[in-house]
Amino acid sequence: MNTKQRQFRAADYVQHILDAIELVHSYVEGMPKIDFLADKRTQQAVILNLIVMGEAATQIADECPDFAATHAHVPWKQMRGMRNRMAHGYFEINLDVVWETVQQSLPELRQQLREIQCELKDT
Repeated sequence: MNTKQRQFRAADYVQHILDAIELVHSYVEGMPKIDFLADKRTQQAVILNLIVMGEAATQIADECPDFAATHAHVPWKQMRGMRNRMAHGYFEINLDVVWETVQQSLPELRQQLREIQCELKDT
């Protein structure tokens, strides 16, 4: 795969992550933590999208390592690690960590990825 193809693939994966972030926020918008902790359907929807994000981050790291290195401020490894913990240890998922990730980490990640999208459009 040449550099242009890798950049296109990376942009596609970035969009997948952004789409998953938007879905997660639509599921929990206006929802207090206590309601999230009691709502298995919302928990599963959020977890699925965090797994999707982690899978896209894994593909970026594996298929587009130069892109990942150029954007090392994005927590690619942490997304991959969270995906692995959720996918392989479902009964041990800490919902407090999931909630904090959604509330604290995803807004910053969304901003980082939108900035990357702008850079990619300019190239």
